Amino acid sequence: MTDTAATPARRKVLNVGGNSKAIPIPAHYAGWDHLMLDIDPTGRPDIVCDARKLDTLAAEQFDAVYCSHNLEHYYRHEVPQVLSGFRHVLKPEGFAEILVPDLRGVMQALVQNNLDLEDTLYTSPAGPISALDVIYGFGVQIERTGQDFFAHKTGFTQKSLQLNLSRHFACVYSQSGNLEVRGLAFKNLPTDAQLRTFNLPPPSPPPA
Repeated sequence: MTDTAATPARRKVLNVGGNSKAIPIPAHYAGWDHLMLDIDPTGRPDIVCDARKLDTLAAEQFDAVYCSHNLEHYYRHEVPQVLSGFRHVLKPEGFAEILVPDLRGVMQALVQNNLDLEDTLYTSPAGPISALDVIYGFGVQIERTGQDFFAHKTGFTQKSLQLNLSRHFACVYSQSGNLEVRGLAFKNLPTDAQLRTFNLPPPSPPPA
């Protein structure tokens, strides 16, 4: 007898503002369908769209949203709109993984290393990065392209990212290190499999 059981659908991750699929995403998305969304068509994204308009896409179609160093490219008052869009496109058991520069860490690094705003904070594959680049966007890229959307228009610490995510998601985890804040925001409570994947503790029960 032929086994007619349906093959489980492949999970899908939406990479928001990823610029190019040549830039790797975390290993836990291996085997997933990787769709990239970007406002700039230069990198040949699967979806050309402003992240402030994610509510124009079909709802509940992605298992995860991955957003690395893109959320800071929107004004502070636009961040809730972007996060609401993430929630809109996520399936009920979906989650958003968000990485942003850690402005608290940048300020601490300046003081501890006696650096000025234009001194080199670290060197990336794109070249030397100053505190001004982290705070306001990579100046070389902005000058070369003339594109305003490469500029940073707001910023985050671990505490502020946690607060912003908590306004839109049921369960949020965050951590900081290496001048970066990482947030994991679950549309509903995370599953046991998700807790194992990310090595997370069970969520705390709500206060009585």
